[in-house]
Amino acid sequence: MKIVIAMDSFKESISSVEAVTAVARGIRNAALYNKKDVIIDKIPIADGGEGTVESITSSTGGKIVPTEVLDPLGRKITSFFGILPNNTAIIEMAAASGLNLLKAEERNPLYTTTYGTGQLIKSALELGCRKIIIGIGGSATNDGGMGMAQALGVRFLNTNDNELKFGGIHLASLARIDLANLYYKVNEAEFIVASDVTNPLCGPTGATRIYGPQKGADERMIITLDNNLAHLAKIIKQDLQKEVLHISGGGAAGGLGAGLIAFLDAKIHKGIDVIMELVDFKKRIYDADIIVTGEGSIDSQTIYGKVPFGIGEVAKKQDKIVICICGTLGKNHEALYDLGLTSFFSILNKPMNLQKALQEGPALLVKETENIFRLIFALMT
Repeated sequence: MKIVIAMDSFKESISSVEAVTAVARGIRNAALYNKKDVIIDKIPIADGGEGTVESITSSTGGKIVPTEVLDPLGRKITSFFGILPNNTAIIEMAAASGLNLLKAEERNPLYTTTYGTGQLIKSALELGCRKIIIGIGGSATNDGGMGMAQALGVRFLNTNDNELKFGGIHLASLARIDLANLYYKVNEAEFIVASDVTNPLCGPTGATRIYGPQKGADERMIITLDNNLAHLAKIIKQDLQKEVLHISGGGAAGGLGAGLIAFLDAKIHKGIDVIMELVDFKKRIYDADIIVTGEGSIDSQTIYGKVPFGIGEVAKKQDKIVICICGTLGKNHEALYDLGLTSFFSILNKPMNLQKALQEGPALLVKETENIFRLIFALMT
């Protein structure tokens, strides 16, 4: 029997690499007890957010490249990106410009910058990568990608021809954009944005209104930043002849989606689709008998591009059995039955608080997987 394990992370508890390892251990325990031979193909996977670089480099045999960059507040940190065997670079903006890099009291999207993300892109270009995939989940920023572009040589100037400082608050002073010093290797590369966010840049469903509060924005900040992003879009149209105000996904990562389109000619694709193509998922499940997937929580939101939904969508076309093992089963997860997922299991085996569940996650995942496959192998006897 061939079993493909394609797991996302269980947030704050289990990485995708740890998840596939735990599931494989549970399967092998059950196989040993039932004297069954199994072939296991482990595919750590993600949807473009935090953990994407680790999971995809592990799945494809790539390498992680440590890189010094500036964090969202302009402090030096050691970040990273991945280079895959075909010399494609994979970047997660959260590793340089993510909310996870800030303490709660440091969150202030008026002043945070995507400069570090631009430094990761430049480092990848310097190492010869000419296809760069950028996952843009988990940002601490709301600067429309200005910082990212500044790191690549783009100048944002006020009426006195002075360069703007970091942060979305300064976009109100933007008078013109100068691309004369744009890093020349940008024009030699293809940029793909992996994102499931469809929000436009501005407005009631835009970057600031929807995602600003989690980054520390109050109502006054939201109004300011939303107006400033609209002004940025106006100057982009004026100087670059590109319309980014209403593009689906332009509001991702505080407008970084729009910035990547405007300054790098990037194309936005659904994150899970990009990742599954990278790991050659369709081919790897062709002769599989069972696929195991899962993540921390499964609910009605899973259909909006989360890993289990993407797995089920592809597996259904090949008429495969898909078992989904997760931390918690939320409301309306049953909607996924018709979308390619065969059955659902939670690893929680008794009432427990969140902290205990996070601590015991790996062990619980092994135990639940072993229980599931003891039954499967017994029925095969």
